[in-house]
Amino acid sequence: MNVADSRRIASALEGLKYKSTPKAEDADVIVLNTCVVRQSAEDSAVGRISSLKNIKLKRPDTVINVMGCLVGIKSTIDLQEQFPYVDVFSAPSDPGPLMAYLTQDESKIWQQEATSRRFAFMDGELTLPEADRSRLVSAFVPVVLGCSHACTYCIIPYRRGIERSRPVEDVLNEVSSLVSQGVKEITLLGQIVDRYGLDLPEKSSLPELLNLVHDVEGLERIRFLTSHPNWFDIDLMDAVASLPKVMPHIEVPHQAGDDQVLQNMKREYSIDEYHQLVSEIRDRIPGVSIATDIIVGFPGETSEQFQRSFDVLKELKLDVVHLARYSVRPGTLAARKMDDDVSDDEKWNRFRLIEELQEGIATEINQKYLGETVEVLFEGKNKGRWRGRTPTNKLVFVESELDLLGTVQPIKITWTGPWSMQGSLPPGDNLLPINLG
Repeated sequence: MNVADSRRIASALEGLKYKSTPKAEDADVIVLNTCVVRQSAEDSAVGRISSLKNIKLKRPDTVINVMGCLVGIKSTIDLQEQFPYVDVFSAPSDPGPLMAYLTQDESKIWQQEATSRRFAFMDGELTLPEADRSRLVSAFVPVVLGCSHACTYCIIPYRRGIERSRPVEDVLNEVSSLVSQGVKEITLLGQIVDRYGLDLPEKSSLPELLNLVHDVEGLERIRFLTSHPNWFDIDLMDAVASLPKVMPHIEVPHQAGDDQVLQNMKREYSIDEYHQLVSEIRDRIPGVSIATDIIVGFPGETSEQFQRSFDVLKELKLDVVHLARYSVRPGTLAARKMDDDVSDDEKWNRFRLIEELQEGIATEINQKYLGETVEVLFEGKNKGRWRGRTPTNKLVFVESELDLLGTVQPIKITWTGPWSMQGSLPPGDNLLPINLG
């Protein structure tokens, strides 16, 4: 979500005739987009803001803007006191305060636009920043902002506000504008993306949106995240299975493998129900890959309860596990009502046990690709090798002198590891990649 927000604000700044610079020390405007979903992310954000003080002292005219979840949607008085050298604080997905600040001495037209529309961040078409033009292959498109579910550990509802779905027309306009600029793959974003459209005046749904996005000419691939077990229904499974452009990769976190821990998290499903969901997804979507999230060391989680989480992962053999050690998020129900009673050492121990387990599972899954030929969409280069992804979101590296950017190529897999694979183009010199643009 922050990547999408940052890209939009870069575009808005270029609309004011600013140009990007690689060094903060050389910038006239510095925008720091923050995340606080975990304590480590918040610590990183605070450290980076603190480091900007020296730039402000050396160049007082530099405009510093802090936006995102550290700012949130409520009063910024505490942040203003903590960081008096920051000029502007902006809530997530809201460049209005920065745009108003930068245009305060400009024409009345700019002032009116900044004040009345607040540069409506998500109102449709998006002109990519110069650095991304004809280079960006895969783009994120937010479709659900905020969240109203309020899991007990999650700070998102407090910082990004209640759940709001973007109108269908705005989403389609943005997707079409991105594709017209060379983007080949779109990922639809929402904290609970499956709930898309439930709050719109004219009710819609994620399957309906996927069908409409699928019709955008020139678009190669569609993905979506993050799903929630309670709202991932059969209609959505069938949409993924029946729409060729929708990739068979599902992100559906279950967070813990013990029912009591799930209840304490306010996840509102049982681990048996999650088992059934995974089974149904695999039955209805051939060749699907599934990713999950796990939090270890949640308040009150016993060794026996953690073992159940471990055993669930061992049994389900999911493709990807995004791991996190529980950290207290101020304002959440868990922070207010539960003791953070699992030691940091124990959290790390549980983290490493699952990490080791998943490395073995991922190795086993990826080995099945060895010798197979898969379709890979190439996104760019990394250390001289082309980097791309399979429909199931497996990372593949290929060495080639050809320009593969933005092309889908049949790649024979020659090596597999737990986190990535290597492959080769088919033999012959008749390959004619089509460039972006």
